[in-house]
Amino acid sequence: MKNIARTVGFKPGERNIFFHILTACNLSCRHCYINKKQHGTEQLSKEQIVKWMTLFADADKKSNMIFLGGEPTLHPDLPFAIEKAKELGYFVTVDSNGYLFHELLHKTTPGLLDFLSFSLDGPDSQTNDPIRGEGVFDICTANIARAVSAGFHVSVIYTVSRKNLHALHRMVPLLEKLQVKKFFIQVLGLRGKSARADSEEVSRVSREQWLDTVPEVARLAAEKGIHVTYPKVFLLAEEKFECAGLVAENYFIFPNGRVYQCPLCEDHPINAYMIENNRLVKNEGLDEDSFFKLNIAEGCVMNKLLQPDTIEYDDKGVPLYRISCCLLKQEIG
Repeated sequence: MKNIARTVGFKPGERNIFFHILTACNLSCRHCYINKKQHGTEQLSKEQIVKWMTLFADADKKSNMIFLGGEPTLHPDLPFAIEKAKELGYFVTVDSNGYLFHELLHKTTPGLLDFLSFSLDGPDSQTNDPIRGEGVFDICTANIARAVSAGFHVSVIYTVSRKNLHALHRMVPLLEKLQVKKFFIQVLGLRGKSARADSEEVSRVSREQWLDTVPEVARLAAEKGIHVTYPKVFLLAEEKFECAGLVAENYFIFPNGRVYQCPLCEDHPINAYMIENNRLVKNEGLDEDSFFKLNIAEGCVMNKLLQPDTIEYDDKGVPLYRISCCLLKQEIG
């Protein structure tokens, strides 16, 4: 049966909680989205982690808990957090840069950690390491192999930029070799370092480059039995635009207490919610969700406001295409 990419609509009752338990990291990736001025420099305590997770727990809905940083395995209490998240009913994922500090593989189990996701931005050190740091490729791939061997469900995340688009197709044989069955291809978000990068190489690819490369690589990976997820990015003329801020539940939590609904907004103090004294408080006034209901020809209003250079127009000022919600995904495999 031929593998065909399908758009995955927002699912009623499904919730995603992206929980940044600290912002510290041992790496300094050129496209890092963490902005410590906006996200804080705190490392949450064990007690805070549990109380904040409890705020978002809902036994009546499928809730995904994704632990992030910085580098979440730098937090010595991550294994404890994984166990407590599972007790609260979450489907639990950890996103790591591959260093797996504090012997994470020995302090948790595949029964508690549903997915261990590794960030890798090249199929070899020559492509990956100029983006993520010297020696990172070898360490990350060695730990992927260790995790697979230990029985963990492993996925790999590849953030596409002009620096590494050319090498994306070579990820397929590497993933096969490492026995990784789930692959996430991410579009580079223009936030954090990438929003102010002085290098054209680590910047977003064009619409033509994305469409010419990403769907084909996803198809090739699917033929090898690898499940691929990647953002829709560009809507077809007949496709309806939907904003996750209106039709889905996504929360992006940072250690200074800010809670966003849209990841494009994370460089700005317009978060819809705030955690204060271990309570979730709705912010008043003009914030991100004030914009979600706006209906514009370009599709995503936050993309238009915050990164308008990603849109092209004809000579009459009509957009040539619409940008989808950044949380709308396609899957194949």
